[in-house]
Amino acid sequence: HTVQVKPQEIFQALADPTRIRIVRLLAETDEEACVCELVDSLLEPQYKLSRHLKVLRQAGLLSAEKDGRWIYHRLVCGVTYLNLSYEMLRALPDSDGLFARDLQNFRQRMCLREDGHCRVGIQTASLAAAEGE
Repeated sequence: HTVQVKPQEIFQALADPTRIRIVRLLAETDEEACVCELVDSLLEPQYKLSRHLKVLRQAGLLSAEKDGRWIYHRLVCGVTYLNLSYEMLRALPDSDGLFARDLQNFRQRMCLREDGHCRVGIQTASLAAAEGE
């Protein structure tokens, strides 16, 4: 089935720095990720990332697939205008090095997967503790 998305919804979804970081990371790595992996990669709280993931899904940029207690988020691909959007985000300058840190954190975090799946939850102690409050 085809998702009908208004162009302004895509740009509104990408008008937030955290959402740009999420999409850019997934575009650069061509991976799917659960919220735990994104928390540890972007060093942002789970509640904040969950809200941003919802906005990206509603705009038609992300799809989500449930696997047990984990939900994996992946870029919607195969749509020309979305693929061009991802290419544009990948080409943006990283003047403060934030994206390079996100990417390094993500690659390290992905090494914790078991059989290609997240099974360990949030590993960043300060962010994991915040979830328990």
